[in-house]
Amino acid sequence: MRILQIKKFKEFKAEVWNYYRGHKRDLPWRRTKNPYRILVSEIMLQQTQVSRALIKYPQFIKRFPNFQALATASIKDVLKEWQGLGYNRRALALKRAAEIVVEKHRGELPRDLASLEALPGIGQSTAGAITAFSYGIAEPFIETNIRRAYIHFFFQRKEKVHDKEILKLVTKTIDKKNPREWYWALMDYGAMLGALPKNPNQKSVHYAKQSRFVGSDRELRGKILKLLLAKKFISENLMEKYPFVAPSQNIFQDRRRCKRVLRSLLRDHLICRKDGKIGISE
Repeated sequence: MRILQIKKFKEFKAEVWNYYRGHKRDLPWRRTKNPYRILVSEIMLQQTQVSRALIKYPQFIKRFPNFQALATASIKDVLKEWQGLGYNRRALALKRAAEIVVEKHRGELPRDLASLEALPGIGQSTAGAITAFSYGIAEPFIETNIRRAYIHFFFQRKEKVHDKEILKLVTKTIDKKNPREWYWALMDYGAMLGALPKNPNQKSVHYAKQSRFVGSDRELRGKILKLLLAKKFISENLMEKYPFVAPSQNIFQDRRRCKRVLRSLLRDHLICRKDGKIGISE
């Protein structure tokens, strides 16, 4: 059994490396080992397509070139640069992480997983990616494309695959001498599989199809933030008067939804109240 397992691992690694040699992607965050730039790219890629991150990444790095620049920037300026990437809480978490790195770590991103995961917006996957891509440390981790690669190759006849099962395989197949490029190869191989008619990740117990964006609370959150980024403070009672229109209705007309979304933005500290009005947090 062990001999068959070793053979299977070799076949898997050979297939991944062979694909990578012929189809590796040239991405800007792969041209650096700078921990700050790696962190920015990883936070951007958490819930954003590579094509969109490719546009915003160089702009963000130019505007905020290091931890100090991001830590001292206003939330409003950070959110302006983040526009178009969605899930604005990530931008706020990235700024908070930069503040902690400057205040507690003398401007240097920690190398150990525990310290990394203690930072806002950084979980097991992002911490593992940072240690591999910045420091060349072979820590096992899973993200969407990596999950897809292992499910496709090792779980073709199984449904409801748990990440714990995949993580064991990641640990056994990791390239300890070159984890940086091995993970790139896995991600490129997984991205290719994502273009198949049936996404292998549908077999994962963690799979959840993203909800429709148009008309959703996510869209309304984005519209409100976009409005506030263009203005300073506005009355929350006047939200329905602004002409942001969805295909079938003015999404600001639903006062109950507006209030619910405003509460969520306040909870996330993306906006604040001041003198009876709302604006971007300071």
